[in-house]
This record gives sequence, C-alpha cells and structure tokens, in this order.
Amino acid sequence: MLIDESALEQDWLEQTGLAIKYGRNWAECKQELMLTEENIKLVRSELTKEVMEDPDHYLGEGLKATAPAVEAYYRNHKRHKDAKKEMVGAMFEANVAEIAYKEISYTRKAALENLVKLYIAGYFAGPSVPRNITEECALRKKDLNHRVGAKLKRKSN
Repeated sequence: MLIDESALEQDWLEQTGLAIKYGRNWAECKQELMLTEENIKLVRSELTKEVMEDPDHYLGEGLKATAPAVEAYYRNHKRHKDAKKEMVGAMFEANVAEIAYKEISYTRKAALENLVKLYIAGYFAGPSVPRNITEECALRKKDLNHRVGAKLKRKSN
C-alpha cells in the first residue's frame, strides 16, 4: 500500500502487477472457502448416513432417526465442528484478502492518480539529479523480497 511520492513512476509501473497479485490471492482464498463449505456438506452427509444405518448405536437405544435427532447428532460431532472452524478461518482469510485487493486496486490507484496531479501542479520539489529508474526498481524489489523473506522466517519459527 505504501506509495513513494518521489518515485511515482515506479509505483505506477508496479500497480497493475500488485492488483493482479492481490486479485489472484483473493480468488485463491475464495476457492479455499468454497472447498471448506463443500467439506462441511460432505461431513454432514457422512454423519447422517452413519446415523441412518445404525440409529441405536449413534443416538441411543430406542431413539428414532428423526430429522431433529440426526441434526443434533451431526452438529455436535467433532468432525462437523472442526469443518465449521476450518470454514470460519477460510472466510476470515477471504475477507482479509478481499480488503487487500480492493485497497490495492482502488484506493492505492486513486491515491497514485491524485499524487500525480499534485506532482503536475508542482506540489513536490523535483529531483535535482537524473535518476536510473530501472536500477531503483530492482533495488526496491530486492528490498521487498528481503523483508518478506525475513517475515516468513519469523512465522515458521
């Protein structure tokens, strides 16, 4: 999200790539969410089938496999609860990914547009020395990769 107002051209060059990267991440999170929702249905079906095949064993002697009894059984089952927790986690990740994507795609883009307008209007002092944009871009990417790598190492410990 950070914008370097002294390197607007670099941020503009990176904007499309960032939007695609975060959009893909959001799509992958939504895919994971859909898979966890399907897993809940699968677990529910398996547990319902178990009860229907042997209600005395799963519900207790003499109890019939009515819809409320079967639902109470599978909703309280550990596998179903675990599947629900997994879905809630996937939903959280998808929501965070959506926020990041929208902030990159819309808010950051609008900020860049407005900063360019300020630059054109002379709001910022221009650099006094010509710059090598390719070299600066490579340094920024190297620094970013280093910071991301350091964070990943901390998380894995």
